[in-house]
Amino acid sequence: MPIKIPNDLPAADTLRGENIFVIPHTRAITQDIRPLRILLLNLMPTKIATETQLARLLGNTPLQVELELLMVSTHVSRNTSEAHMLAFYKTFDQVREQTFDGMVITGAPVERMDFEEVEYWRELCEIFEWSKTHVTSTFHICWGAQAGLYYHYGIAKKPLAEKLSGVYSHRVTHKGSILFRGFDDRFMAPHSRYTTVDKADIEAVPALKILAESEEAGVYAVSTHGGRQVFITGHSEYDAETLLGEYLRDQRAGLQPAPPKNYFPQDDDSLTPLCTWRSGANLLYSNWLNYFVYQSTPYDLGRIGDEQYLTR
Repeated sequence: MPIKIPNDLPAADTLRGENIFVIPHTRAITQDIRPLRILLLNLMPTKIATETQLARLLGNTPLQVELELLMVSTHVSRNTSEAHMLAFYKTFDQVREQTFDGMVITGAPVERMDFEEVEYWRELCEIFEWSKTHVTSTFHICWGAQAGLYYHYGIAKKPLAEKLSGVYSHRVTHKGSILFRGFDDRFMAPHSRYTTVDKADIEAVPALKILAESEEAGVYAVSTHGGRQVFITGHSEYDAETLLGEYLRDQRAGLQPAPPKNYFPQDDDSLTPLCTWRSGANLLYSNWLNYFVYQSTPYDLGRIGDEQYLTR
């Protein structure tokens, strides 16, 4: 089934070239079907790349998905044109009266700052609170996951001695997890961050359960009961060359970064990196959409705020 995106979104041509079924708004409104409404709060600086990455994964399922792009109004993007933001993004004030089947909150390059020092923190807190009554399931990524765990459960992030960058082996530790249904015993996923959350802090919160983790990268996936909130500490949505781009950027900035681990063949950064996480990424998002969004959301989106959905 297709993913419905704005008519002229730059991601459309890329996705069509990959044989992902994209349907423009003008065609979607003629179909007698209610698509899943997914809100993407994109906090990444490379917004067009992130839009494409996430649309690719959300569109690779049997479900019709309508993607709405959201920006924070208290921050001006320096890496994406104002024209693009005005054409394709909405502010929170424009969507706050609406309800959504699912929401994705991305990472952001602000993790070495205290949460309260981030210029859009107060607005993000308002969105976190709103999501509890207006979204069936919210999927938090990397810094977005750390921020969500801090806001909702008071779990503080901790600085790492050095940047965690690379592709790491993980295992599913909650065997009954439907979010990881169909996964192999071991799966790969990228990480790119300077901070982490402690396993003991998460285990101390009864509402949370750890679903998957890595010996090197730590806790990877956390969920509430029923999957109303999902927290992923890595970047399964990354393209094959995203870590390479970050590595070269850090080199140009004079940071002398170590090559991302388990990324280049024979750890030789002159060789083309391999993507070893694509199948797991597709399955992760497919499972989230199917089990935590599609099978949990009411047909009438106005009922998301009803008590039976708030307590799932």
